[in-house]
Amino acid sequence: MKQLFDFFPILLFFILYKFYLDLPDEVILAINATVPLMELTPGEPSHAIYLATLAAIVVTLIQVVAAMIIVKRVEKMPLITLALLLVFGGATLALKDPLFIQWKPTAINWLFALVFLGSHAIGDKPLVQRMMGQALEIDDPRVWVQLNLAWVAFFFVAGVANLLVAPEIDPLGFGFSEDTWVDFKLFGLMGMTIAFVVAQAFYLARYLPDTDKETR
Repeated sequence: MKQLFDFFPILLFFILYKFYLDLPDEVILAINATVPLMELTPGEPSHAIYLATLAAIVVTLIQVVAAMIIVKRVEKMPLITLALLLVFGGATLALKDPLFIQWKPTAINWLFALVFLGSHAIGDKPLVQRMMGQALEIDDPRVWVQLNLAWVAFFFVAGVANLLVAPEIDPLGFGFSEDTWVDFKLFGLMGMTIAFVVAQAFYLARYLPDTDKETR
């Protein structure tokens, strides 16, 4: 349930972007009247990214505030995501430039890569061990180090992949469309994450205690 809750802003971003042209003109005009400087034009495809960005910011902000009120605690990842979304998404809305929101997935992935990498120098355990160590009994510290570095590599590669697909950045000139980038933002990055988590599970399975032998 929590994963679905965290995933909702990305899904809403995708839905509003894809179905912007199907929204009634009255809805678009009401948003313009409610949100300062939005200036959305009904039936204008290039404005879909701005509505999707606004929705992602609002929903993520609501999630963080709701966690503060209900659970009395907010994890660091949603706070970091909200901060970067406010910076990059806010810049996209203020300057009417999709470049900034397209940088956001790269920025957050590379920030997480730095955090995971920095945990080797700060504290006595790599970050992945602090997050998973209570649930998994693995005595060999080298396993945790290797797994943590694998997460560093994953976040770095995910950030690079976003750069290559984002049309406003696209350093190698692949020429992907904004529509393709939105698809990649949902399905591509999610698929990469699922594949990596499955690979991580197979890797960790080699080091977990054999419960069948222990119970004999």
